[in-house]
Amino acid sequence: MRVACDVLIVGGGTGGVAAALAACEGGARVVMTEPTDWVGGQLTAQAVPPDENQWIESFGSTRRYRAFREGVRDGYRRRGALTPDAASSATLNPGGGWVSRLCHEPAVGERVLRGMLAPHEASGRLTLLGETDLLSADVEGDVVRGTAFLRRSDGARVEIDARYVLDATELGDVYEAARVEHMIGGEGSAAFGELHGRADAGDPRDQQAISWCFAVEHRPGEDHRGPRPAAYDRWRSFVPAMAPGEAPWPGPLFSWTVPSHNQEGRRTFPFIPWPDGCPPGVWDMWRYRRIVDRSIYQPGREPAEVCLVNWVQMDYWDKPLLGVSAAERETALQEARGLSECLLYWLQTDAPRHDGDGHGYPGLRPHGASVGTADGFAKAAYIREPRRLVARRIVTEGDIGTEQRRLEGRDRTARAAAGHEVPAMGLAEPFADSVGVGHYLLDLHPSVSGRNSVYVPASPFRIPLGALIPVRVRNVIAAGKGIGVTHITNGCYRMHAVEWNVGESAGALAAHCLARGLEPAQVWESAERTREFQALLSRDGVPLAWPWEA
Repeated sequence: MRVACDVLIVGGGTGGVAAALAACEGGARVVMTEPTDWVGGQLTAQAVPPDENQWIESFGSTRRYRAFREGVRDGYRRRGALTPDAASSATLNPGGGWVSRLCHEPAVGERVLRGMLAPHEASGRLTLLGETDLLSADVEGDVVRGTAFLRRSDGARVEIDARYVLDATELGDVYEAARVEHMIGGEGSAAFGELHGRADAGDPRDQQAISWCFAVEHRPGEDHRGPRPAAYDRWRSFVPAMAPGEAPWPGPLFSWTVPSHNQEGRRTFPFIPWPDGCPPGVWDMWRYRRIVDRSIYQPGREPAEVCLVNWVQMDYWDKPLLGVSAAERETALQEARGLSECLLYWLQTDAPRHDGDGHGYPGLRPHGASVGTADGFAKAAYIREPRRLVARRIVTEGDIGTEQRRLEGRDRTARAAAGHEVPAMGLAEPFADSVGVGHYLLDLHPSVSGRNSVYVPASPFRIPLGALIPVRVRNVIAAGKGIGVTHITNGCYRMHAVEWNVGESAGALAAHCLARGLEPAQVWESAERTREFQALLSRDGVPLAWPWEA
């Protein structure tokens, strides 16, 4: 089977969907491939409630991302089961989880994304190939001429020719297949002068932990324990050994006490599952990423309350995913899933109870409907850090890190725009080639190298166009987490709304280049052409700066 299109998007995750919407609406003929049978990536198939900036309800995201968020809320309202107060709330949070202003069931999010893509599929402008894996790329000089994929359903080989290839994969697979220059692991501080860079020359094994998430409900008085996992004895008593010089882990991985960046270096969070209430002011793990909140439903119409488990206790950093063989990567993925299975068993059998009544919550039952699987585990692992593009512009900690910018005197002084104040986190580098905005802390999880987490403030930042464009290859564009960032700055550019914005701008860039007869580098190298493209993005609802950046 051979397919030709204008734009090939490899990876139907958060960035891939956004890229497809923008490219199709820009007039391009698009093919999007995806390894799973769901679109949405971390929003859906990986079951990670969106980590978003604190201003998300007012600004700081694209028009299309806001449409997705409202689509999720409307999906719950249309069921007709919410209380009048909940249904009328403009800021409805379906799960009431305290990690996000929009904790929702991944299945609901996936339906919304499918609905957003549906008109383009119906028109024939978009072809979506699910359960399809990238095999190889045909490269001629600095141009990708063709790609080959494996369709899992029948083992068929699918060859796709496209004028532009967008990488929206979870691991930066296009970069490896097409020999696009990229980075793996953590850079030494000398490479980019980063305050939190490694003290050595760098380590390709400095790859952040991955997590295999799952959803559970609680049925007190019932016993839903399954067979004891084969690896349970190992993980139940496992105490992470961090690298020399790193802060030690506070105890067993399976514990309610976890590492913290407070003075004590640790913090204990209770776990108080439904139906027990949580005392005011207490942050507990059941409500941390809860995706179904019974309290917002009408009496007699309450669904099961559901908690999405994505905790540090399931962080897997024993083996890397990058720089290894496909077989070794698969081993790491299966061990990550096995760790999560052991965590669930620990919760059901050995976890200290909040009420002092012994150990374990046998009534915890996997909730498959929320995540689209029979066993309640996500369809795919949550991968925080892919191969990262060696781009025309690399975003470094000095561009966005609050502490480093203040130490170096790079924190710009600016007057506040009308109605806004400059945030306490300061101001990031004002990239003139901005194609979007985002914000989150520099949040890095423990890594395979034994490095512990990094969790430090970052300034609300811009997304530079140059970070989407390779230094050499002419028709590849970054459309996901694998943009031109360092190991450190990946810690905030990997978040949901940022990945969406990257993908949306990448899709718009591809369509713009097709319409103008240009290449991405030609747009970036010309200030006039960059401004023309930015004007297109602005008209399309993509913010290029923060409101206080007067």
